[in-house]
Amino acid sequence: MKKALLAAALMSAGVVAHAQSSVTLYGRLDAGIEYMSGVPTNPNAVGSATNSGNRWKAESGDWGTSLWGLKGVEDIGAGNKVLFQLEGSFNTMTGQGPSNGGLFNRWATVGLSNDQYGTFTMGRMLFISNGVWDFDPFGQSSWSSASLVRGRNWPQSSNNFAYQSPKIAGFDFYGQYALSNATNWNGNNPNGQGREAGAQITYTNSLFQIRGLYDEIRNPGNGGLWGGNVANGGVNSSNTGNGVFSASREYSALVNVFLGQFKIQAAYQAVRSAGANGVVYGQPTTLDHEWGGVTWQATPAAALIAAVYHVNGNNGAGNATIYTVGGSYNLSKRTLLDLQAATVRNSRAANFGLNANNAGNGVATDNPLQGRQQTGVYAGIQHSF
Repeated sequence: MKKALLAAALMSAGVVAHAQSSVTLYGRLDAGIEYMSGVPTNPNAVGSATNSGNRWKAESGDWGTSLWGLKGVEDIGAGNKVLFQLEGSFNTMTGQGPSNGGLFNRWATVGLSNDQYGTFTMGRMLFISNGVWDFDPFGQSSWSSASLVRGRNWPQSSNNFAYQSPKIAGFDFYGQYALSNATNWNGNNPNGQGREAGAQITYTNSLFQIRGLYDEIRNPGNGGLWGGNVANGGVNSSNTGNGVFSASREYSALVNVFLGQFKIQAAYQAVRSAGANGVVYGQPTTLDHEWGGVTWQATPAAALIAAVYHVNGNNGAGNATIYTVGGSYNLSKRTLLDLQAATVRNSRAANFGLNANNAGNGVATDNPLQGRQQTGVYAGIQHSF
């Protein structure tokens, strides 16, 4: 009897050792103070700004989104793992989460991973256009690669299926495909999500890294590649209403060059809509977006960064350029101080802001007046756990 009990105990121990699992709680808190000029004020009867002023603001997430999450993995043997990730954002200054994004608005995924064949996940996740993060000198801070495409580079995506390949001879592949969950395959529910998809190929070695990325976001209202028409400050209610910035195709070519203490980064993006009709003059249907910058890791703790971002829109939309400098200093492995100063210069027809604001000249958008510039400085602290 004792031998049988001992054998059963050993078998149970073997099962526990074979199917090991772990759950990790992680997060990041980012907070600071921000000064910004060229902030719109004095709205008129239709909500358009008629003047601008300066503003001091307690801000969260300028250097990086404040977030918290859970990651889990279970080793089921033979190189196979079951994994999940839950992640949500919040405002450090107020403690509030996203208004309509749900508790886990960034990640809510479950999937399988194999050492030889790669990783497959399902659920809500950051959309593949966020793949520019690795090639942005400011890591998609509030004033960087998302600003001049009005947030087109950093959305989340629901109903998504994703595959990440293992790295082979320096190459790896990542792809996403998100369903509309509507009777029209591309989307016909204004309150839902249009079909979304994308793929990227990356090559990495010790000297440089290059990435090619393609993605498309469909209009949830009609499944098309155009996000509505904007005229006289109003939005066509049957569409999403932000033109090429909300529904379009995006083609990206990105590069990192590693030179000792220096990292040089550059990118070009072509954003293209299709099927637009009745578009008013000044509303772009195509965008050409590029940037370049350099990071100097002066010491193991201190980094200095400089970058330039530029966008040009067709159909009389004009162009804009962001010039920005900044850096960070690590107080420890988990805590850093950050500083960024930036200015956006608009052509006569443009009104892009430092933040990734929606199109428009209303006070709610935070965009400067048309043809005007906007300047900001942000200083903060970020802690990760």
